[in-house]
Formats: sequence, C-alpha cells, structure tokens
Amino acid sequence: MTAQTKFFLDESRMPKHWYNIVADLPAPPPPVLHPGTKQPVGPDDLAPLFPMELIMQEVSAEREVPIPEPVRDVFRLWRPSPLVRAHRLEKVLGTPAKIYYKYEGVSPAGSHKPNTAIAQAWYNQQAGIKKISTETGAGQWGSSLAFAGALFGIEVKVFQVRISYDQKPYRRALMETYGATCVASPSNETNSGRAILAKDPNHPGSLGIAISEAVEVAATNDDTKYALGSVLNHVLLHQTIIGQEAIQQLEMAGDDPDIVIGCTGGGSNFAGIAFPFLGLQLRGGRKRRIIAVEPAGCPSLTRGKYAYDFGDTAHLTPLTKMHTLGSTFTPPGFHAGGLRYHGMAPLVSHLKELGLIEAVAFHQTQCFQAGVQFARAEGIVPAPEANHAVLGAITEAMRCKAEGRSEVILFNLSGHGHFDMSSYSAYMAGKLIDMPYDESELAMALSGLPSVTA
Repeated sequence: MTAQTKFFLDESRMPKHWYNIVADLPAPPPPVLHPGTKQPVGPDDLAPLFPMELIMQEVSAEREVPIPEPVRDVFRLWRPSPLVRAHRLEKVLGTPAKIYYKYEGVSPAGSHKPNTAIAQAWYNQQAGIKKISTETGAGQWGSSLAFAGALFGIEVKVFQVRISYDQKPYRRALMETYGATCVASPSNETNSGRAILAKDPNHPGSLGIAISEAVEVAATNDDTKYALGSVLNHVLLHQTIIGQEAIQQLEMAGDDPDIVIGCTGGGSNFAGIAFPFLGLQLRGGRKRRIIAVEPAGCPSLTRGKYAYDFGDTAHLTPLTKMHTLGSTFTPPGFHAGGLRYHGMAPLVSHLKELGLIEAVAFHQTQCFQAGVQFARAEGIVPAPEANHAVLGAITEAMRCKAEGRSEVILFNLSGHGHFDMSSYSAYMAGKLIDMPYDESELAMALSGLPSVTA
C-alpha cells in the first residue's frame, strides 16, 4: 500500500479566480424569466434580493471571475482542502480502479457550503447590508452562512425545513452558536408559511417552502437581502474552487480522472467538482464521464421535467428552466435533507440536456450502507448527502472490477456526518427505510407548471 494517500496544495496555489462554465458552453443556457411578463429578467429585477456584485456574477459570461482577497483570506482557514487516494476502500472492494475523493468536510461548518457563504456574506457587507435571510435543509448551508455572518457582522435568519429541524438538532445548535436565528419552516412568521400551516398544521416542510419564507422576508424588508446556498449560477460559480484545486492535486498524483462524481440536490457541490473538469473537455480536452447522483425520493434529474418553473412553493421567485418535479412537490422525509429540493440548478439541467453529464438515483438505505463501508475503510463518516456520491463511486469501482478496467474515479466528499449520527443510529437499528415519493402528488405538481411559450 502506498504511504502517500493525501495530496495537499500550498496556500500560494489556491485559485485566484472562480471558473464560469457559461463561457465554454456549446449553447447558451435559457434566460431567467420574470413570472409576470415572461420576459428575461434584468439586474433591477433581482436588486431587492441580492447585492449588485452577485447579480452581475449571476448573469456573467466571463470565464474567470476574480476571488476577492478578503474572501481568499478566510478560505485559508481550511483551503486548499485535501485530495485523498482511497487505498483502503479500493482494497476492501478488490477493484483495479483508483478512487480519489476531494474532502470538503475540513471546513469550519463541516461541508463545502462555506465556499459560497463566505463570498456572499462579504459582497453583502460591501454593499452595506446588515441582515440576510435564507433557508436550509439539513443545516449545512444554514450553519455555513451563520459562520460567515459572524465573520462579517451580518445578522442571519435561517428558515430550516421542519423535518430536518426535528431530525438534526445539532445543526440547529451550530447555527445558533454562530449567532444565527433558526426557525422551523413552515412557520407563522410569514404569509407563505401561515398559508401552508392553515392547510396542514403538521406539514414536514420542503426547501421550496423555506425558500418562499426567506424570500418573503427579504422582499418585504429594505434592510434585508436574501442568500441561497445552491441552484443559482453565482453559487455554483463559487464552488468551482473545489474542482480547480482537484485538477492541480491530481496532477501531483500523476493521475487524470476518467469519472467525476458528485451528489446532487440543488447542484452546487456537484458543479464545484465537475465544472472545471467539464471546462477542460469543452476547451478541447479529453472526454470524461460526469455522473450526478441524486436521491430516489427526490429525483429531479432522472424523473423531473425540463421546463420553466418557480424556485419556491409560494411563487415569489423568477422562472428558471430546470429539471423539476414541480414547485409544489413535497419530498418524503429521508435523511439527506440537503438533497430534498424539487428542482435542479439551471446550469446542471442544461448540461444534462446537452448530453454532457449522466444522472443516477439511489435509495437512502443503500446510500447509508455505502457510507458505513466507506467509514470503516477510510475513517470518515460522510454526511447522508455525501453518501450518494460514495455509492456512486463504489458502483463504478465494482463495474471496473467486473470489467477488469483500471479507471480513475474522483468524487466529492462534500461533508462529514458528525451532526447526523441519529440517522446512522436509525440505520444500524434497522429503522431506516426507503421512502418513495407519491406518484400522484408528482403528477399533480407537474401538471401545475407555469405556461411559458417556447
């Protein structure tokens, strides 16, 4: 067994620019539309929610966007993150494949989310913003923005999906430790939340509902802006520091991945690892298999319709073209709370339509089985969301074994599961079950998609 399993970059090699895949796309992504006029939105339409610098990043087609030095200075707390060769997992699997993982659980919040939270908080601070509202599922994004708010003197209010609020009390405690206010969604604090509770006082919540509440708070308070942890172009842009570091680290290892894998809910950590490698391909480099792994209980890429839809349940957001299960769709309460979103990032959806990426969906029990196998081999307990990527990598490694192929597999281990041990306890006790979504609810949600002329 090779002793050198980790590949670290010197701080001086931390990327100085984010990579914008829009510059290299063979076809431009469909425009974002105003829900009233059905015309493309302009910067002024987004100004109530975001500072102008983030809006300009959202619509940018520049290949490289500079990372501000104050942001890079905070990144130095944990970046560059390590790339690890999973020798022990390879041995357990008996595969000829080489497996590498980029480990984002080394951040203060334990996931990849601070890569964009720090950037968004800094741009808001520069614009004079004192308050930010947001939503969170499992709590990785909420705790990351809470951390960023503490660093830049911004008051953060987080609407957490109720099922995750109840399942993951330690994520809530982490948010509060960093100074944020955490509210279970749907709540009685907003019109959209009260409307949901009036119909179902025990509603488990969804990311679409939590987004509605956070957007409503920002839109109705002049001193508050909104921040989103996934889906939007500028969020995916900020995550590309992951893949850019991985490219350098794999060069150090003397390898080049044949397969790149990430779990997908909204699309940010997947974009972070995959977009820089796709960029190499789109600029004339060799072709790789890029695989997005999503939960079978909320399969937007594999079962959703590619259509214009609202990003939230109360229809307060602009219309984006994406793979969607319908904005009113409520996923079952499986433990990968960060993947329980009805839609996929427009850029990730566009890449799927262009045939540049693949998608596969797995059930949660098989994902936890893979996570336990990984933990016993590599020592890291993955977050439930990251278990999807782990299973994707193991599946490909076992295919290599069956075919006798020595391929190089890279996946993004997007966060650790230290705040999710109750879900592992449930799995160990045989209490974790696969939760299928309601086919009739899916059909109803898809039937309500907004009408947009092609």
